[in-house]
Amino acid sequence: MRRAIQWGAAVAALLLIAASLPVMWQVGSWALDKLRHGGIGDPVPIRTADLTGSGPGSLISAMTMPALTNSVEGKDLQAARVVYRSTSGDTDAPTVVSGSVFTPRGKAPDGGWPVIALAHGTTGIDQPCAPSLSANLLGNVVFVQGFVNLGFAVALADYQGLGAPGVHPYTDSRTAGRNVIDSVRALRHTFRDISNRWAVFGGSQGGGAAWAADEQARTYAPELDLIGAAASVPSADVAGIVDKAVSGSLTKDQQAAFQAIVESLARLHPDLNRDDYRRGAAARYWKVLSACSGPDVAYRATAIDALGPTDLAPVDAAAADRLRRYLQDWALPQRPLSAPMSVVYGGKDTFLDPEWTKAAIARACSLGGTVVWNFQPDGGHADIDGPGQLRWLAERFRGGEAVNDCPAQGTT
Repeated sequence: MRRAIQWGAAVAALLLIAASLPVMWQVGSWALDKLRHGGIGDPVPIRTADLTGSGPGSLISAMTMPALTNSVEGKDLQAARVVYRSTSGDTDAPTVVSGSVFTPRGKAPDGGWPVIALAHGTTGIDQPCAPSLSANLLGNVVFVQGFVNLGFAVALADYQGLGAPGVHPYTDSRTAGRNVIDSVRALRHTFRDISNRWAVFGGSQGGGAAWAADEQARTYAPELDLIGAAASVPSADVAGIVDKAVSGSLTKDQQAAFQAIVESLARLHPDLNRDDYRRGAAARYWKVLSACSGPDVAYRATAIDALGPTDLAPVDAAAADRLRRYLQDWALPQRPLSAPMSVVYGGKDTFLDPEWTKAAIARACSLGGTVVWNFQPDGGHADIDGPGQLRWLAERFRGGEAVNDCPAQGTT
């Protein structure tokens, strides 16, 4: 009964700030500049960290986070900023990424602290746009604090190219999913008494990462026991954004996302010509549109408002086809799920058309897996009603059997 009461109180607290989970670029615009500060002591190595390993999830460094743990929100956290090895989901090449990991203080339960992997929403595409570089984790500290207060260890990946050198492959959910899985491994290498039982919870870009982590967990990390994935407004398949750009029907939010997609792909593929996808205000404000920190970020909202309906669009069918192929290669689903998954999405989402998510869910069902979904016709991107997903995660940790909304094989 006491744990049920704790879950209820924590759910209520988490929901108060749930709007910050799906897309946090605006949070990043001030947090990166304002909240990184010194004067509280320099980070020092974590004494319990094991730096001897190699391979995905092994640690390169693990350092204390004094700016966070000396704050009101972080004072009860055992925290570390970690740099660890991971793998590109696009090329299978080894990579180095960063993140942050947390545990409650005090004695762990038998079997160790169970784990929640938090998969964050869009914060930007540049190296400084990482939650681990912010003293409040770009707003994620409230989620971390809520789960830690419930007795969970928490892993929060930055994603490739955020916080560590490299290119951030924006909307490449497979890579983000592997970064999330490896953050759990990094957590287990940093602090003692961490269970191998874990769940992943994420929204928007993080929802796609949660979905992809679920797909890959069985084969990529068989030593870990994934009990479920909660994907809120997930960016599972965004290839449809190309057709909307061609027709000039992108929403303002989709224009911002389209710009980040093109810029990210141009960094990954130097032969991709940015001018094939930009004109007018988009070309004029391109650098501002990519900013997540520094003086340019103050003008980002104005730059988005200045975009005309055709300022971000492929110059011809060949340019559209090229961009579409890249996004289709990244689209989910890719394989059957490893564990049950909960999806919540809205009918008035200005970032992700609901038809895209509905189609991705149908394909996931056809591949075989347990999926439960909640379509909210009046829900947007950051105002969906999400308490059910937190209760669903609690039930997975209690060992309850997950309901499957997918039709039985052979039925329609």
